[in-house]
Amino acid sequence: MGWGNIYKRRMKVFTVAVIIYLDYKTLQQRERWSSKSKRAALWEKTHERNAKRLLSLIVELEGLWVKMGQYLSTRADVLPQAYIVLLKQLQDSLPPRPVKEVCRTIQKELGKSVADLFSEFVETPLATASIAQVHRATLNDGRSVVVKVQHEGIKTVILEDLKNAKSIVDWIAWAEPQYDFNPMIDEWCKEAPKELDFNHEAENTRTVSKNLNYKDKRDGAAPGNAVDVLIPEVIQSSEKCLVLEYMDGIRLNDKESLDAFGVDKQKLLEEITRAYAHQIYVDGFFNGDPHPGNFLVSKEPPHRPILLDFGLTKRVSTSMKQGLAKMFLACCEGDHVALLSAFAEMGLRLRVDLPEQAMEVTNVFFRASTPASQALETIKSISDQRAKNMKVVQEKMKLNKKEASHFNPVDAFPGDAVIFMRVLNLLRGLSSIMDAHIVYLDMMRPFAESVLQGTINRGPTTNAEWIHDTPVLSDVEAKLRQLLIKLGHDDKILGIQVCAYKDGKVIIDTAAGMLGKYDPRPVQPDSLFPVFSATKGITAGLVHSLVDSGKLKLEENVATIWPVFGANGKDNIKVHHVLNHTSGLHNALANIMTENPLILCEWDECLHRMAMSVPETEPGQQQLYHYLSFGWLCGGIIEHASGMKLQEVLEEKLIHPLNIEGELYIGVPPGVESRLATLTVDMEDLKSLSNIGSRPDLPSSFQPENLSKVVTALPMLFNSLNIRRAIIPAANGHCSARALARYYATLAAGGIVPPPPAASSISLGSHPHIPKFPTAKKPKKKISQIREVLFLKSLTRRTDQNGSSNDSTDSSGKHSDTSKDDLETTTRADRIFSDPKVLDAFLGVGDYSNMVIPNGKFGLGFRRFDSEDGSIGSFGHSGMGGSTGFCDNKHNFAIAVTLNKMSLGGVTRSIIELVCSELNIPVPEEYSKRDEIGPGVQTPIIN
Repeated sequence: MGWGNIYKRRMKVFTVAVIIYLDYKTLQQRERWSSKSKRAALWEKTHERNAKRLLSLIVELEGLWVKMGQYLSTRADVLPQAYIVLLKQLQDSLPPRPVKEVCRTIQKELGKSVADLFSEFVETPLATASIAQVHRATLNDGRSVVVKVQHEGIKTVILEDLKNAKSIVDWIAWAEPQYDFNPMIDEWCKEAPKELDFNHEAENTRTVSKNLNYKDKRDGAAPGNAVDVLIPEVIQSSEKCLVLEYMDGIRLNDKESLDAFGVDKQKLLEEITRAYAHQIYVDGFFNGDPHPGNFLVSKEPPHRPILLDFGLTKRVSTSMKQGLAKMFLACCEGDHVALLSAFAEMGLRLRVDLPEQAMEVTNVFFRASTPASQALETIKSISDQRAKNMKVVQEKMKLNKKEASHFNPVDAFPGDAVIFMRVLNLLRGLSSIMDAHIVYLDMMRPFAESVLQGTINRGPTTNAEWIHDTPVLSDVEAKLRQLLIKLGHDDKILGIQVCAYKDGKVIIDTAAGMLGKYDPRPVQPDSLFPVFSATKGITAGLVHSLVDSGKLKLEENVATIWPVFGANGKDNIKVHHVLNHTSGLHNALANIMTENPLILCEWDECLHRMAMSVPETEPGQQQLYHYLSFGWLCGGIIEHASGMKLQEVLEEKLIHPLNIEGELYIGVPPGVESRLATLTVDMEDLKSLSNIGSRPDLPSSFQPENLSKVVTALPMLFNSLNIRRAIIPAANGHCSARALARYYATLAAGGIVPPPPAASSISLGSHPHIPKFPTAKKPKKKISQIREVLFLKSLTRRTDQNGSSNDSTDSSGKHSDTSKDDLETTTRADRIFSDPKVLDAFLGVGDYSNMVIPNGKFGLGFRRFDSEDGSIGSFGHSGMGGSTGFCDNKHNFAIAVTLNKMSLGGVTRSIIELVCSELNIPVPEEYSKRDEIGPGVQTPIIN
């Protein structure tokens, strides 16, 4: 092809591209002045006009443009019908090349004449495509074959067409930046030339055939992952000639023959989808060109798909394959963190932090196929969703209308994912043409899961690094790690952290397992776990801190602090009623979970609903667990009493004084996604819920018989970043066990902050805490040795068992050697509560006993636990599924457990029993095995 022809070819391409572009731009302007009734007709005529232009150009130029037309003809799910009807003609054979040219190529490539190679050669081709045409023949040994022969000079044409296509895409990206298809065309330019070497195609065919194992379909295949397809055997190949086994089949676009043979098109497309899922996820080696011309259907039952043409075949790395699998499974689970993690592994970078929109777009990509008749609705739905997403981006980035129209939210797109996307789009288009409904999230899931089997099922037996490599701090920690290994072997643990303090020193700091079911990254000491209602213990501490600083009184009416709260008969509810779960608002906000759980993300709306709620019982009369309303009640009190946002109070009162920056949040900020653990459910434990009777201490909407549905739905809801980022002060705390344990170690000591723990590879408090508030003042750093001395001396001034406070005198009445300056420093910087009776307040004993229900399970904001001797020995709070934190102030002991495999609390119970028994600390009744109901069924930790 001379330069003159190249120039003419290029000019034709650009001329038609410009004409079509200007035609649609003109229509957009014209549409503004047309009535709604005429707009549909205008668009239809424009589609028909431009489809004819495009078809005419493709037929004239052939080459690569035929492949593009074939691709477009399969997109019945999104393209206007006018394009589909006309471009479908390209799925049939193009005008054949002269047989002399074909024979000349065969002899040159295979070294023998057609007569010498074949006993019979049919001169009329079976099909003529953009790169080659196929003839049927018979080998001298009697085997029926097909001979695929490349067109002369096609290599030059294809390479020139790729340059032209690249130029057009560059031009479109310049004119309409939001439609930048450069990543796709760049990958196509890299992969398409490989189709010109039939030796490459022959090897690809052999590889896919071996991978799919179609001749021995069941041997060694994972249950449910075997596929039932046929692939022709390769007989001989050269660069421009390929001889394959002949397989008699029906073309996919021959609907009359498919119906005549009784082919189940739904089942056929499901098997094709499964075959591609196997290639993509299991093998990492897949055919990138699944258009209708590359399939046949066997005429004999069970009418298997016959896969053809492996010229455009893509191999992806193991890491990319895992990234693609994680991206798919993240969509299945609605897991924003896993999705962003998958993007990072794949090399896909976004310019804006909008995980919700990223999930929506990805879900559109993996959406189920729809019939061709619904193409217009699908186009409109996708267009509306895109407009909605771009509006959010515009607001987030503070862009004007013009800037928004030119903004591309994708910063980098991995080339390896382009062919993958093309395959999914082609398969969806194929299903639409065949009127098959394929739910890709269901069909492909087993194959995507199989990619991660080598990592997601790696427990302690096969993974030497299952327990994070940190020093063993005590004998009890060594025994604990052995218990964790046993529980890991029994598949009771996915990821876990355990941290414990004794007498102000860390004696356990262990992390083990992985961050999520589909996230094999190891749990580290600074990983952040969702702890559900363990958050309540944090929120209660903030209320007490405001009481301690004089901004609030426990006997005060909530309506005095929060005036609007007094509506609907709530003017007599006091702060201590809220903390003791006796306000009568135990079921308030319960309908949110059925109405629309995303309302939980709206702080002001939830506070308003809380203020407008109606109590079900008289204040102080009945203790019923306020499972969701507790947080909003406390949140409203905290903000109105302090005049600050809840997160600001959290920073000032707890985060900075305890030096736990970056490891305790109520509502996570952007920037910590890589450290978030992902929730899943222990399904075996879930079955046991049916054996548990009613709990009189729980409200009607939170009884065990209703929990199965709740627990099943919670992981997907609370794995989503919009929920994780919301301020839900009863439920969505995210923390490490070492941060939660440090908090309770401080409470156990009456508010005295323990000395800093020994430095590890990831020091506590080393993360920048985001967001930072100007009102939050970080305490000055002190030398750890001085702080430890001050801590030990401060213990002598702790509250005694009767609630009285020891002063700074010794038994002889003389002052201790602690200086006045030391005392002031300790009071001011080393304790978060100044009231010597604050422990009594937590427990609801002594002077505070009149504020709680006698013998109730709750003190003022904390779950109090009975010791074996019947006395109240410890307090804390657990979360749905097992995460917990509690302390024993009599033994100056605190422990926290965070986990991501939600169960009925058996794992947590085993851990606390072991640790307490080893330290000779009474085991709280809540965690005693004597609290079993029926054989092997334990009371769930459903707080």
